[in-house]
Amino acid sequence: MGGLISMYAICEYPKVFGGAACISTHWPGIVNINNNPIPNAFLRYLQKHLPDPATHRIYFDCGDATLDSLYPPLQKKVDQVMKKKRFSSKNWMTSYLTGGVAHSEKDWNFRLHQPLVFMLGVANKSK
Repeated sequence: MGGLISMYAICEYPKVFGGAACISTHWPGIVNINNNPIPNAFLRYLQKHLPDPATHRIYFDCGDATLDSLYPPLQKKVDQVMKKKRFSSKNWMTSYLTGGVAHSEKDWNFRLHQPLVFMLGVANKSK
């Protein structure tokens, strides 16, 4: 639930947090997505509480295996809210990871550089 708490922290405390790295954000709230009211509650919350895009950066990602396989359709709805709230590629990024990327510490470790590079606004010099 680290991705959710990061998202909540920047929304509730925008004067404290200028950015949030929301990795494998568990939008379903539970394991079952059928008839689940939780994702829509998150969407309503974001519509009301997202911070000012001029002064905040937000990163989201999700994989395609284990729990993360539930996230892409829900993340696409979050992406629509982000656009509506005028977030752009300068201050928001969603990364959809494929190839068996799971909801696990091993996979989070493998991709940790992505949100750090985006959040800190530094170029990747290894390319």
